[in-house]
Amino acid sequence: MIQKLAAAALFFSLAWPAGAEEYRIFISVDMEGLAGAMSGQQVSHDGIDYPRFREFMTEEVNAVIDGARAAGTTQFVIADSHGNKQNLLIDHLPDGVEVVSGDPRPLSMMQGIDDGKYDGVIFVGYHASASNIQGVMAHTMSGGTVFEMLINGQAATEGLINAAIAGEYGVPVIMVSGDDAAVEEVANAVGDMERAAVKRAINARSGITMTPAAAQALLREKAEAAVARIGDFKPFKIGSPVTLDLTFRRPERAEILSWLPIVERTGVQSIRYQADSILGIQYFLKFALTYPGN
Repeated sequence: MIQKLAAAALFFSLAWPAGAEEYRIFISVDMEGLAGAMSGQQVSHDGIDYPRFREFMTEEVNAVIDGARAAGTTQFVIADSHGNKQNLLIDHLPDGVEVVSGDPRPLSMMQGIDDGKYDGVIFVGYHASASNIQGVMAHTMSGGTVFEMLINGQAATEGLINAAIAGEYGVPVIMVSGDDAAVEEVANAVGDMERAAVKRAINARSGITMTPAAAQALLREKAEAAVARIGDFKPFKIGSPVTLDLTFRRPERAEILSWLPIVERTGVQSIRYQADSILGIQYFLKFALTYPGN
């Protein structure tokens, strides 16, 4: 019996080095940036291929969890962040994770980042911004509503906004996955992070993709690498004040929002709003893109 206990102790000492850190990671997962996703038929709730891509979405998250666990992560909070935010097959997720699900919610894709301490954020399945002419299914927050969104004069990808929200809570983004245009756009705007490009964009509706198995292997590798060097990453901060320039596809929303004294009308379809922090911008965006604009 003593020999068995000694052997078990040796095994765990080798598998888990003494003094190893234990981390808590926040995962925000979208769908447009998944391997193989090229059209709304795959990522829209009424699309013929949507059920299969829910599986791919869940499997990509599981791959990230596997990789991050190999480097010492013990706790995960996953924000389902696409569409109505009820896409993940939660019965296919491993034990020991929590899922933020449903909409509306004030922090949207980052809901839960304010719930305790995190060591890092990972973006999975992200897409490029509305200003990006290359990214697959590129848009910012609402493709049917928003033509262009700028933060402090810079084209705003969802990754930039979400990284800044994480930065308000002192948490760095350590990894991003999606097509090559999305990954490059987020990392160039935010800073050093592990990058996992699971497909190469040709244009908004086509690309060259990895197979799901190959993409999942890459995600495991990059997630493990990200957590292994987690001390290298710094929270992304946007100084105060923060200016939002928002151009809608139709003028009605700009017209109605301009009736608010806090909003400036800057064009037929455009408005400007200023806040003290990215959180104020996020709350305004959630209102501006949720209320009926007709």
